[in-house]
Amino acid sequence: MKHRLEASGRHRAAPRPRYGRISVVVTAFVVTTIAIVGALGWLPTGSAPPVAASTVNQALDGGSGDDASSTPDSSTTDRPRASTSAQLDDSGARIAAATESTALPRRSGTGRRVVYSEARQRVWLVDESSKVLRTYLVSGSVYDNLHPGTYAVYSRSRHAVGIDDSGTMEYFVRFTQGTQGAAIGFHTIPVDNGRPLQTVAQLGTPRSHGCIRQQRSNAIALWEFAPIGTKVVVTA
Repeated sequence: MKHRLEASGRHRAAPRPRYGRISVVVTAFVVTTIAIVGALGWLPTGSAPPVAASTVNQALDGGSGDDASSTPDSSTTDRPRASTSAQLDDSGARIAAATESTALPRRSGTGRRVVYSEARQRVWLVDESSKVLRTYLVSGSVYDNLHPGTYAVYSRSRHAVGIDDSGTMEYFVRFTQGTQGAAIGFHTIPVDNGRPLQTVAQLGTPRSHGCIRQQRSNAIALWEFAPIGTKVVVTA
């Protein structure tokens, strides 16, 4: 009998619960309910999430704050931006320092004169109205044999020979003497056996026995500017 029923008829599959449709209906009901309750103002409201400081900074700087480039990078986050005012202050300080180094020293006398600063290793040629006609670096003495004060040119030599085999020099303009009676003045960089005793690049640092060494073009300018009797002011 069982065999016959199986052969002559088809068994119906057991009905399956329709969970998919039920879940859809439930979900729709919940969403609708929440929407209605929210519209009526029955749901509790919380404070808005805080705005990130980086977003505020980007807005102030003109950035959108919503693209990939606005994400902080660990390699740059800890590095503060260079302050424009600090850069300007630094530039101003450097400009002031450079200006001070070439400015005519205070209390350097009046009238037409040659001014030499031992501290700055620099010379100024000044006219009657205290206008600087020329300024340049020199190399003064490595010894303390020249004291600040006011002097006058008393001797000049187109060519000269230094003491203690210190070479030959040109455009020697003397204005005082050292402790042993040796003349002190302005001249070119001495040359010994055809070789300069220092380079032009080394001007600006003390290197002589007592005189003030100059680049040749500047030595010629001082020679033409300072005849005998010209005032020479030495400052510390």
